[in-house]
Amino acid sequence: MHRLILATFLVLAPLAVSAQDMNTYTQALANFNAGKLDAAAPLFFELASNAQDTDVRARSEFYLAQTYARKKLHISALVTYAAIVNTGPQHPSYFQALEGLVDVQQQLNEQNLVPNILDKAYTPEVQDKWVRLPREVLARVQYQVATIRQRRGRFEEARALLEAVPSDSRVYARARYLLGVVLADPHFPGRPAEADALDAAALAAFKGALDAKAPQIAHDEVKQLSLLGIGRLHYGRHEYPRAVASYEDVPRYARFWDQALFENGFARFQNEDFGGALGSLQALHAPQFEGAFQPESWILKATVYYYSCLFDEVKTTLTAYEQLYEPMAKQLEPFSGEDVDLLSAYNLVAAENRRLPRPIYLWIRGNERIQDVMRMIEQVDTEKREVAALSDWQGTGMVPEIVSSLEQVRGTLMQIGGRFAKSRLQEAAQNLRTFADQAEIIRVQTALDEKDLLLAGVDQKAVLKTQSIYRPKMPGAAWNYWKFQGEFWRDEIGYYQYTLKRGCPAKLQQK
Repeated sequence: MHRLILATFLVLAPLAVSAQDMNTYTQALANFNAGKLDAAAPLFFELASNAQDTDVRARSEFYLAQTYARKKLHISALVTYAAIVNTGPQHPSYFQALEGLVDVQQQLNEQNLVPNILDKAYTPEVQDKWVRLPREVLARVQYQVATIRQRRGRFEEARALLEAVPSDSRVYARARYLLGVVLADPHFPGRPAEADALDAAALAAFKGALDAKAPQIAHDEVKQLSLLGIGRLHYGRHEYPRAVASYEDVPRYARFWDQALFENGFARFQNEDFGGALGSLQALHAPQFEGAFQPESWILKATVYYYSCLFDEVKTTLTAYEQLYEPMAKQLEPFSGEDVDLLSAYNLVAAENRRLPRPIYLWIRGNERIQDVMRMIEQVDTEKREVAALSDWQGTGMVPEIVSSLEQVRGTLMQIGGRFAKSRLQEAAQNLRTFADQAEIIRVQTALDEKDLLLAGVDQKAVLKTQSIYRPKMPGAAWNYWKFQGEFWRDEIGYYQYTLKRGCPAKLQQK
């Protein structure tokens, strides 16, 4: 910071500027350096708005942004930095503003506004110039721009940006994880012809995220996501034992553990470990996950029972699904149509309410980008209150302009949040329709199979009576076996294993 201040002063000193502008600028800079930010800001604001010399005006704009940032008015700083960046490299403080913008993003952990500003600015005409940025700042720019390119399906560009992030950056783990996601995407150019090579590169990227050296931003969560990514990669390649191993490496009670349990149920099912699949679902349906929105898990549970020809259990599971999710589908109907406006959609999830089914409400609220929008709107409202309380700024023209800018940001965030919320509401409704249809298919097929067994003269109860249920295989000598008796103990959740009888005569004859 002091280096930038000195450099700016040395450049400005020889310029032929008006005495009044120079006096005001000198006074503002002295206040800034002395930490008298409330006194400096109005002076920089006046110069940024009205200085006759364009260079003084431009540099005052930068120091105004710096003043906001030092006062932790991060949204106001973001708006001012963004105005400089949008001006282009001809602005004398362009690169310093880029640094400031990246710093604001880090302070706020903001995932929508700053990445889009950087993406818009990162054009082929300026990319070569951006190497002037400090190494860590450039790495963060590359990562943030890559997130936008990935969302828009520009996978080759995202890949190049992510591969450029150096291993000593604090966003390296995030970049490696996102690179794995990009390479594993079914729409990545070259698939399916180059599937093996792309999968190998994606796997290496996920492992790079796991092994990244500290310090890394949110490394624990990135590790969990990388383990999920590895599990999905192996699952897509039908390498189910490897998928299971990766899902089971996600720490118990970690943020993404419930997702790992769910996906592990599918992997175990595909690996014909039906007891293991039901064990994962048993954990997922424990009271500790009450309020989770997992309709597909019940369809998977019914499917496992169906493949085991345990038809009574199929019906019991489908009944439980209907009792849990059919009321949710009806309650959700008024809020998932195309006619729901974005502001209404956002307000449905932005505050506690009883209009949405609670599991769906929590599912939407848990979305990282929704949380980001809510956090930023809270920051906007906080800054409005703080600016209004600053007596030194009253009557300067600053307060109305800051409040106006904050209101514009708030409106933009509301639109972004509304789009996310509406999309998730519609996704939830579509999921419930899809899984209700699947439940009906399973129910009909179960009835047909029961009829076929009856017509064939098969006494399924007799078939089941001939079988015994044994304890599951123990993983090692240090493990103990406890029979589940309807109680969910915290230290047992995640270690369940079913043993099943099989009511399918044909399958029994094959063994």
